[in-house]
Amino acid sequence: MQQFPTIAVVIIFFVILILSSAIKILREYERGVIFRLGRLIGGNGIKGPGLILLIPVIDKMVKVSLRTVVLDVPPQDIITSDNVSIKVNAVVYFRVVEPQKAIVQVENFLAATSQISQTTLRSVLGQSELDDLLSQREKINHRLQQIIDSQTDPWGVKVTNVEVKQIDLPQEMQRAMAKQAEAERERRSKVIAAEGEFQASQRLADAAKILASEPSALTLRYLQTRREIATENNSTTIFPVPIDLLTPFLKSSGSKLS
Repeated sequence: MQQFPTIAVVIIFFVILILSSAIKILREYERGVIFRLGRLIGGNGIKGPGLILLIPVIDKMVKVSLRTVVLDVPPQDIITSDNVSIKVNAVVYFRVVEPQKAIVQVENFLAATSQISQTTLRSVLGQSELDDLLSQREKINHRLQQIIDSQTDPWGVKVTNVEVKQIDLPQEMQRAMAKQAEAERERRSKVIAAEGEFQASQRLADAAKILASEPSALTLRYLQTRREIATENNSTTIFPVPIDLLTPFLKSSGSKLS
């Protein structure tokens, strides 16, 4: 009789252990890949979300998350096609779309995706020139996404986006690019100044043609200049008046007298 409580406790313990291994609860973003005696059950073997009942000892479940994973690709030493040594890191966004493939087809889909991302990053960027890497970032990101996604598709992994985060250049290359940018800014400023001078000379040439064709306009301009000088300078200014400027007025007054 004294051994009965001990046996009852042992039985209750085993019952709780069996129930805990037989009942599983999966969240909304989780799926369970069920193996029964080593084989997938029900075709694809996927269960969830919610309450899952397993046969103790016979069934084994592997949980897989369907949420998007942000994978940080460590910096990679790359030599571009124009022989420039750079260091590039990137970030890869992917998620599992077929859990049974992610478990059966590859041992560790996270590590495999990371290795594929690193090798693809070195391969694609090594075939590009430095100017393309700096100016066509969006195009290169799209190309990386397509290549990595095609390689991870047999594992049931969908790569949704790839972004090249940072490109580290050697110090001498940074100085050369800074000099190039400065020379380009100086060239643009000179072109703009030359364009302004050209437009100003065109306006002056047009004005000279108008004044040459209309002597009275030249006279009015002369008088306006005298008034401006007299206004700005509080002094007496003597201008020699060319007789050519008075000719139109003399002609007009002579015609009135006659």
